[in-house]
Amino acid sequence: MELKLHRPLAFFDLETTGVNVASDRIVEIAILKVHPDGRIEKRPDPNVGPERLLVNPGIPIPAESTAFHGITDEDVVDAPSFADLAPKLFKFLYDCDLAGYNSNKFDVPILAEEFLRCGIDFSIEDRNLIDVQNIFHLMEQRTLKAGYKFYCGKDLDNAHEAMADVEATYEIFLAQLQRYKDVKIEDAKGQLYEPVQNDMDHLHEVSQRQRNVDFLGRFVYDDKGVEVFNFGKHKGRSVEEVLRDEPGYYGWMLNGDFPLYTKKVLRSIKERMSSTA
Repeated sequence: MELKLHRPLAFFDLETTGVNVASDRIVEIAILKVHPDGRIEKRPDPNVGPERLLVNPGIPIPAESTAFHGITDEDVVDAPSFADLAPKLFKFLYDCDLAGYNSNKFDVPILAEEFLRCGIDFSIEDRNLIDVQNIFHLMEQRTLKAGYKFYCGKDLDNAHEAMADVEATYEIFLAQLQRYKDVKIEDAKGQLYEPVQNDMDHLHEVSQRQRNVDFLGRFVYDDKGVEVFNFGKHKGRSVEEVLRDEPGYYGWMLNGDFPLYTKKVLRSIKERMSSTA
């Protein structure tokens, strides 16, 4: 199926030292970039370089993570750091919408964290974020391996190798668009709608489980479009209201173990308040 794209769509997958967005690091990255004319680019490109793009995380890789993806400290000792790769990766992804498997919850946030550590503001504003897992769970409610078998009728070999995973994700996405073309389901209000369409703006909305302000949903938009806390003692309260009533909470969050992107969002809200005071 030919994708209806207004700009490139980059499918990507990360292997990491762990699952903490604020503190863990990338050890492998793979990207499959689909252009509006159907042309495909890959990073790494097997025609001009190594088969895998490994990254030296600068910290030890825990044994439990190695058991999951098979990448050891020895494998990455001579690999470039993310800072070494960041300028070219940023340029490669600059004009892209982003897609992946569980990417909205994990891969996009941790990628943005790595860029921010290098002083590069990798913004998601005006990008569509398409999460193939969310579409899968919405329409069938299951792992990447099971999804590949279900949609493509094939067994996924080399699972948890980044390029194998990202290529499988791309195939699943194409199969989803074909399988659910014109299929309607009932929403929470009992209204029939067509959730899966060959339209990236629409699929961006379908891929969102909640209206996050930051990647991990520490702040979310309420039904009036106001940023509210989504955790802790202030859950449900307006961020601006809390910052006015309890100024020390701002400093506590900036000094706390929160992702850099969450802190960036908090600063922008604070700066907006100062500019309108």
